[in-house]
Amino acid sequence: MSELLMSWGLERTLANNIAMLGQGTLDTLYMVLAATVISIVLGVPLGVLLLVTSKGYFWDSPRFYAVLGAVVNALRSVPFIILMVAIIPFTKMLVGTSIGTTAAIVPLTVSTIPFLGRLVETSLRTVPYGLIEAAQSMGAGPYTIIGKVLLREALPELVQNFTLTLIVIIGCSAMAGTIGGGGLGDIAIRYGYMRFQAGMMVATVLILIVMVQLAQWLGDTLARHVDHR
Repeated sequence: MSELLMSWGLERTLANNIAMLGQGTLDTLYMVLAATVISIVLGVPLGVLLLVTSKGYFWDSPRFYAVLGAVVNALRSVPFIILMVAIIPFTKMLVGTSIGTTAAIVPLTVSTIPFLGRLVETSLRTVPYGLIEAAQSMGAGPYTIIGKVLLREALPELVQNFTLTLIVIIGCSAMAGTIGGGGLGDIAIRYGYMRFQAGMMVATVLILIVMVQLAQWLGDTLARHVDHR
């Protein structure tokens, strides 16, 4: 009888752990995908603005570029774990709480937007300036050049940078678990570390590795698809 109860208890624990990991995976995907989309929506315009206000481009403004670049660099230099704590009041004001998966999206995006902005700027600089001059000679305006020359020509590099951003966010989402951000990081801290359940720690690490591998494969595949050069 005791063996039966022990077996049933182990099966129940295993089922609970699997359910917990499943929910943690869904929470992590929610955080990662939401933060990635927001970062792309805001990071791409930031990168474009950094490029077109730099020296030699059509909205050349050295002072504006210097100030904006300094702000971007300052945000990029703050470690994510410190940033999460530092902007807790801002997170509470924005989403009403500083704990949980939705709250974790705020520091994830604040940390990633300047990072992606610089990557976008770098990608756009790979577009030969001769193409911009050719478009200008044909009467194309700044917005047309941005959309049909810069972004289109740099699209493969941009996709690779979006992939890199997605992978960085996956790693940061795990760190968010240290202050109650939810997801796989929270499970790894509460069960793998605090309760010394090595199996849970290994499981969360393996799931995160699979996520990163899938993200990289999808990014490489999409980059090859959009590269028509």
